[in-house]
Parts: sequence; structure tokens; C-alpha cells
Amino acid sequence: MNNSTVQNIPSQPSSRNDCLSSLVFGGLLGWIILVAYGRVFAQFLSSLSPSPATSRISLVYSAVEIILLGVPLLVFAGFWQNQRLKAVFKTWAWAVGLTLLLIPVQLTGQLDTQAKACLQILLSVVFVVLVLLLSRRGPSPLQIRLGVNDSPSRQRLGLAWSLALLMAAFVAYPWLAWGALGSFLDTTLDVLAAISVGVAAGLILERFLLQSLSQISSEPDAAPFNGGEFFLGGFSIGATLVIIASGMGFSFGGTQLLLMLVWPALGWALMGLAKLATSGVSRLWSTWLPLAALIGLAGAAPMALIDPDELALVISITPGEILHWAFQASIVSALTGLVLGLFMLLLLSRLSRRDTRAILSSNQGPARTARFPWAALFGAAALLAWLAGAAIYFTAGQPGFYGERMFVVFHSQPDLSAAPGIKDYNQRREYVYNTLVENANTMQASLRQTLDKLGLPYTPYYLVNGLEVPANPLLRLWLASRPEVDRILDSPQMRPLPAVPPAETGAIKNAPSKPEWNLTNIGADRVWNELHITGQGVVVGQSDSGVQGDHPELANSYRGKNGQNNYNWYDPWNGTTAPTDTEGHGTHTLGTVLGVHTGVAPGANWIACVNLARNLGNPAVYLDCMQFMLAPFPQGGDPLKDGDPTRGAMVLNNSWGCPDMEGCDANALLPAVRALRDAGLFVEASAGNDGPRCKTLNDPPALYADVFSTGAINQYGQLADFSSRGPVTADNSQRVKPDIVAPGEDILSSLPGNSYGTLSGTSMAGPHVAGVVALMWSANPALIGDIDRTDQILEQTATPYTGALPICPGADGNPSTAVGYGIVDAYSAVKAALQEKTGN
Repeated sequence: MNNSTVQNIPSQPSSRNDCLSSLVFGGLLGWIILVAYGRVFAQFLSSLSPSPATSRISLVYSAVEIILLGVPLLVFAGFWQNQRLKAVFKTWAWAVGLTLLLIPVQLTGQLDTQAKACLQILLSVVFVVLVLLLSRRGPSPLQIRLGVNDSPSRQRLGLAWSLALLMAAFVAYPWLAWGALGSFLDTTLDVLAAISVGVAAGLILERFLLQSLSQISSEPDAAPFNGGEFFLGGFSIGATLVIIASGMGFSFGGTQLLLMLVWPALGWALMGLAKLATSGVSRLWSTWLPLAALIGLAGAAPMALIDPDELALVISITPGEILHWAFQASIVSALTGLVLGLFMLLLLSRLSRRDTRAILSSNQGPARTARFPWAALFGAAALLAWLAGAAIYFTAGQPGFYGERMFVVFHSQPDLSAAPGIKDYNQRREYVYNTLVENANTMQASLRQTLDKLGLPYTPYYLVNGLEVPANPLLRLWLASRPEVDRILDSPQMRPLPAVPPAETGAIKNAPSKPEWNLTNIGADRVWNELHITGQGVVVGQSDSGVQGDHPELANSYRGKNGQNNYNWYDPWNGTTAPTDTEGHGTHTLGTVLGVHTGVAPGANWIACVNLARNLGNPAVYLDCMQFMLAPFPQGGDPLKDGDPTRGAMVLNNSWGCPDMEGCDANALLPAVRALRDAGLFVEASAGNDGPRCKTLNDPPALYADVFSTGAINQYGQLADFSSRGPVTADNSQRVKPDIVAPGEDILSSLPGNSYGTLSGTSMAGPHVAGVVALMWSANPALIGDIDRTDQILEQTATPYTGALPICPGADGNPSTAVGYGIVDAYSAVKAALQEKTGN
């Protein structure tokens, strides 16, 4: 291999004096910004309504971006005469090539972050090898002799490395303060993935850009510092990193956006490092690696400390949620990068030809041998800066590892068909609970013993026979090979935030003086006033974001009032011991079920569980609450040992769904809802808010035949645009869903802070149906546990829907895949229940 030094490229006229070149450079720079940021923004909009086509949409966006950027850049790189700008365009084209190579990362599952990281590392290494093989115009960085006897070169190299590490620490500070790590394996892979892409980016810059800039290609001490070239290089490097960041495949509309804010702001700092590091024979080695280190470490901070799964807009638009902190950290990091660029500009201006020799070179003459140790000084500063970062992380941050988990589903699910034949309601529930627990303990025994021996933590479940375990690729492979294991689901975990997001409060401070339109629409007021039924004797179970337990609407109906929280309140998220709501959604939905002034069944009692303190759940946390509803246990109790099914809820309101992004497949919760139905619990579920598209009712538990699913209408009797429609396609059943519709737009109910406000969604519609069932069972206790007959009454007494229907398969049928059997009618349903009681 040729070991000659890189040939100097003749200096070209300044871009300031070449109007056409300036226009072309500015135009392509603007085009890169428009296309790259536009692509990520489009992905963000798509993430508002995730679907099975999400990965395909992401690939389409990537392909379009590569075409829109790659074609013009290749043309200009091939035919433009100005050699410096030609090098810039070629650099940008190679950056597009890197994004093209990274496309396979997007083919992995949305929750397979470890697989994404491994693939990104592998593809980045492949790219580096390709670049080294295809750009053999001079000595390879791998061939540089480490023992070069060049004191100024070693000083520059050491100073560049020290500054790179120092600047990386400053950029990482906001992430260390506001972020949280995943598991140890997640963190290791994320850091390696960021560094591997940083190495690829640094190599692109060195091979195709920095060698061709006259100030870099000439001897560094031959001319004074050129500020114009510094700014040209900074813009060029920043745009290169915009392209690379936009192609990062870690998350659909997630991590790459953060990198697109942080990396480009480091353009001038990186240009300063490149200028500083260039020296003699070790030019390639010293220019490449400090740049790669800064890019890689600056990218490692957001990639390791922010969970890409949490960055989708559908779970992050709440004020104070992860998107808020991530963007705040990005802005601080970006501003820090700009300040560091200014620092490098001032430093290089100071280190002119004479200053450089005076500071970095040995003084001439035998009597003058002193040299100021700038590299050592900045190296010590870098060490102190990282120690300060560690202090920030362990004091102001969220120290620890918060890795993802897996939910292991066993083949064995017990036969509970005998349960509905047990006449005594409590005995029926006890039979189901005991059968489920015995089956789980028996079928899980061998695997639990093995996990204990391996020192691996796990959480057993009985409502679905399964275990939750830490996510690990090797553990997944081993578990999948065991004969008792049916399948393994992802169980994503949310990492802690620096502060609890503020709960939603309403603008209205006083309770309504008369029933709202939604209550009169379904005739709930007639049930109270004419039939004198309010839901007495029925216990409603609420699984949601929590409940403000002392809200005036809800305080007196809490079964555990006066501090009796055992068997009445469970918070698997934050471990609170009394009803609280840090979000607001749960307080609102429960207020619609049984609020004093806002509820359908104000005489019913409630117990509650937190399954969505923040808006990203998983199969395990949903099961935590479903198990509590069947058989509550005391604070700190064991669900498999201390559950008491005689204290459980009768009617369950579920204003939530478990999509595939949360780890649920179509049948993930099916054994659970079947068991609850066999035990005599009425399970109501909101249909979802993915309308107006057809075939969008596909998330558990609303898709199941054993669940009564509710869509939403507005006060004019029209189907709400957001209400999900059937038929169900997730399990290939083509099942007609929803079963019924109820008011779901602009529903006034309770909110935290003893306030009131209106919200919209099928989450607001479902509580109406749960409240109606509470009224029915209160009116006729013989219906308690008779789920089939309760379903029939709701369907037969529903008010026919007369509004506009969507053009969806089966939408005009009876039942309809858009509105089910019609609009729930509380008065007719309760009257029918009373007639069965009296026999009239």
C-alpha cells in the first residue's frame, strides 16, 4: 500500500467570490434541511395513529429521502468544477449512502431496540470497511505509525483528544440530569451503536471533506487561520450530520430527531478539532478519531439515556412527559455545541502560525526547552468534567438501570367452564381464582426454580399463565426453546422522569347543577328520578391512571374511605398507598361512571388500580390490575397468595387498550378476559380512537367477543370521527365490533384539583356503559354475574342509531361494525332488568 502523504489539492477561489457556487451551496444546504427534517416530521405525524403499516411507512419515507437527496448530490458531486464544493457535495452523498445502508435497521420490530442496536453496529462497521477500501488514495489511518517523532504533532493530537472528551462531557450534561438508562445491556449496545456511527461519520468527514479544504490539506502552520473556511467547514459538517441523524433507525419518529438537533450544532466545534488535530504524517489518524469520539459520545448521551419507545407522539404529548424533557435536553445540548464552536473559533484564531509554534512547539536553543502542557491541562479538565457529569447523574439524575422486560406465556391455561354453573357468586369467583393460581404454581414451578438458581428476577401471573422476566436476547432464545412456553411478548417499561408530570385539571371549579347532556341522552336521570335506582350494592372496578380519592364527586363512594385502602387500592406503578391520580384520565372516567353530579350510577361504590400512570403500558401491568379486580389483596400483598375474590369488583371499566407497541398481540389478554367473564365480572372496554379508518378496532381487550366494547357518538347523535370501527382483523375473526356506542365527545366530568372539565374519546364513552350495568345489577341482583343476559339486555334495549354511517364493511348491518346495536339506553335497560325481577 502506498505510504506517501496525502497530495495537497490546489486552493480554489473563495466561495464568497463565486456567486453561483454560493447559491448552489446554499440551495443544497436548504434542500437537505427541508427534506431531512420534513421526513422526520412526517414520521411524527404518522406516529399519532400507529398501525401495522408503520414499518412500511417508515421505509417509504427513508426511500423517498434517499432519492430526493442522493440524486442531486450525486449530480453536483460529479460535475461541479469548484473542487472544495465538489468535495462538500461528495461528502453529503456519502452520508446519504450511510443512511441507505442503515435502512435494514427499520425492518426490525418497533420494540426490538437491542436488535436495532446490534444491527446498527454491524452495518456501521461494514460501512467503515467499505469506505477504507474505496478511498485508498493515501495512507490508511490503520497504518499510521504510533511512534512518530513529531513533538508538535503529538501535542496537537493530545490537545484535540482532550478537547473532544471535554466537549462531549458538556454536551452530555442535560441528558445525565434528565434522562435515565435502560438495562446494562441496553446501555452498552446504545453506546456502541452511537460510537460506531460516530466512527463512520468521522471517516466520511476526513476522507471526503477535510482533505479537500485548502486550510486542512496544506501544512497547518503555513498560513494564518482562515475564518471563512472555518464557517464553510462547520456548515458542511453540520449538514452531513443532519443527513446521518435522519437515517438513524432506532425509533419511528424518535431518537433521530434528537440527534438532528444535537449533532449539527457541533459542526463548528468539529471543524475546530479537525483543524487543530491536523499535523504532519499523522494527519489522517489525528483528524479522524477525535471527531469520531465527539460525534459518538454526543450521540451516545440521548441514545442511552432516552428510551426510543417512549418518544412516539401518541404517548408523549402530555406536558412534562418524556418528549418535554428530551427536547429540553436537546436544546441545551445544541446551544452548548454552538458555544463550543465559538470557543474553537477563538482558540484557533489565537493559535495562529506564530502562536502555534510558540505554544505547542519546543522553543529553539539549548537554554530554552520549556513547553506549556496544554494537552495535559485540557485532559485534566476533561476528567474533571466527566466526574462532574457523574455527580450530576447520581444527584440530580435518575441513577440505576431501567431495562425492558418480557412476558412469557405458558401453553397451559386451565378449563374454567364449570364456573358459570356455580350459583353462589362468591363461591364462583373463589373457584376461578383458586383454579388459576393452582395451575400457575404447578406449571411454572420448574421454570421458576431454574430462574431462582440463575439469580434472575421474575414476577408470576395467574390470570394469564405467565412470568415477566428481564429482556435479554439469550434469555429469550432459551425460554423459547422450553416446551412449556407458548410464546414470548415484549413488556416495555417506562423509565423514570426528573419530575412527576402535572395532572390535568379543569377550568370549572363547581359541580354542574343539573345533569349534563350525556346523562339525559341515555336516560340516566330518568332511572334515578322515576325508577329510584342509582347503583347501590354494586362495586365498580376502575383500572386507569388512578383516581383523586378525595374529589367531591368520588370521595363518599370509595369503598375504602376513611383510610381503609387494603383490598381497595393498588398502584403497581408508583406504590402509592391511597387513591391518587397524577394524570387525570382516571378521575374523569370514574366520574362518568358514578360521580355524584357527573356519573351514570352515583350510588355505586368503587375500587381502583393504576395501570397507566403514564400513557405506555404493557401486558404485565394490565394484568396486575385485572388480577386485583378479580381478587384484591392488602397493601404489599402477594396476588397469588393473599387475593380475596369475595372483595373483588363486579363491573370493570377499561378506558384503555393494549396495542402491539405495548407488547400485546391479538390474544395476549384473551385468557384473562375469559376467566373474568367465567368468574362473573362484566368487562367493558373502550373501542379506541383510531377512526375514521375502517378495521381499526384491533387492540385488546376491546376486540374480544368476551368483552362489551363501546364506541363514541357526539351530542348530535353522530358517530365520532375518532371512534374505532370494525370488523376485527387482528385475529382474522372479522368479528363485529363495537357492541354499542355512547356519548364520548365533550363529556363533562371530574378532574384532579377538585375541578371539572370536558374530554373526548371512546374512553369517555365506555364509562357510560359500565354505569348502566351497575344500575341494571342494582335494580335486579339476580343479574349479577349473568354476563350473557346482561349483554342481551343492553343490545336489545339500545336506541337505534340514525346518524351517518361510514363506508366500512358491515357498517350498515345490525349489529353494525361502526355502532354495534346502537346507542346505550340506561332507562330501557334498567326497566328491562326490573321486569325480569318482577316477572312482568
